[in-house]
Amino acid sequence: MKACSGADPIRVGRSYEGVGKSFGALKAVTDINLIVNEGEFITLVGPSGCGKSTLLNMAAGIFAPTEGKVFYRGAPVSAFNRKVGYMTQSDHLLHWRTVAGNIAVPLEIAGMTKAQIRERIAELLDLVGLRGFGDNYPNELSGGMRKRCALARLLAYDPETLLFDEPFAALDAQLRLKMQVEVRRIATQLRKSILFVTHDLDEAVALADRCAIFTSRPGTIREVLDIPLPRDRDLFHLRHNQHYIDLTARLWDEMAPAISAEEH
Repeated sequence: MKACSGADPIRVGRSYEGVGKSFGALKAVTDINLIVNEGEFITLVGPSGCGKSTLLNMAAGIFAPTEGKVFYRGAPVSAFNRKVGYMTQSDHLLHWRTVAGNIAVPLEIAGMTKAQIRERIAELLDLVGLRGFGDNYPNELSGGMRKRCALARLLAYDPETLLFDEPFAALDAQLRLKMQVEVRRIATQLRKSILFVTHDLDEAVALADRCAIFTSRPGTIREVLDIPLPRDRDLFHLRHNQHYIDLTARLWDEMAPAISAEEH
């Protein structure tokens, strides 16, 4: 992802062209210009209420922009975008369905046969590390396992782009790290493009190829920070990497004025 200035939206996978969004008199975001390249992992950081989630909702086709256009593979997003998958902070698992039953929901909606659904569920359980837990119910799972189940459901119909809105905010540090590792692994393995909203600046650097930094509301992206860390980075030991430490310190410095302004 990079700032886009007069870029041709036909030639890029996903782009925001002069996008603004208002809710009545409240202007959430303004003058958003971004390009999302194929296979990139982009984190979005900024003060609370600056419009990061609004950006995801417009990519998903949940909200229409008030100004400008959102493009997906050259076409304006004008309705629900079925090429994206969306995961929020809550896992939204159905307590009366098993793990397999929860993963099956989007496959059933898509009209797949029972045999196709069984085969796809088996693939996904292996992918997210839940083999053997297909018959368990959500209340029998740990917090990390519930997130894995939600991730499998997100991937069920093989969306091209994954949207994450603070999905690991409620997890403790160890579980969060494990889920970060899983998401990086799956994104690389399946070659997905990802937009990932987080308030954790360490997480923003650890996961991203690039990090988009928002201003206060009405939010706009004032800088896109390149994260030139290896694609196969070892998240378990990354905290000792001096390049990572320097990048994280820079991001904290960039965010400090906005964070300070929130206190007043």
